[in-house]
Amino acid sequence: MKLRIARHTADLKPIIGFYCDLLGLEILGRFEDHNGYNGAFLGLKDTGWHLEFTTSANAPEHHPDEDDLLVFYMNSPEECELLKQRFSENGISPVVAKNPYWITNGVSYLDPDGYGIILAVAGNY
Repeated sequence: MKLRIARHTADLKPIIGFYCDLLGLEILGRFEDHNGYNGAFLGLKDTGWHLEFTTSANAPEHHPDEDDLLVFYMNSPEECELLKQRFSENGISPVVAKNPYWITNGVSYLDPDGYGIILAVAGNY
């Protein structure tokens, strides 16, 4: 089984910048004007999952809340600290998670669409 998480967005450029340039995902594929949609597949090669972000003439109508999260587990505390530093250097500050578990076991950020991501260290789940 493989997993694809798909989400419509207003603008691919800041989403790709956030998930690739800051978080370290790769562009695994792209498409243009496929039945009126443009999109990009982001993830890490050979992991069995990826994120798909699309744009179209229709604006997205989602309303993320504080419990809509993507959780990314780093392999070490050092890797997590490097990402936190990269976010800080790019003017992205952490936000306080609604769920107390993530306040203790991770750090929360908002992507350009307002959806939360959590950076945590593997083994903390």
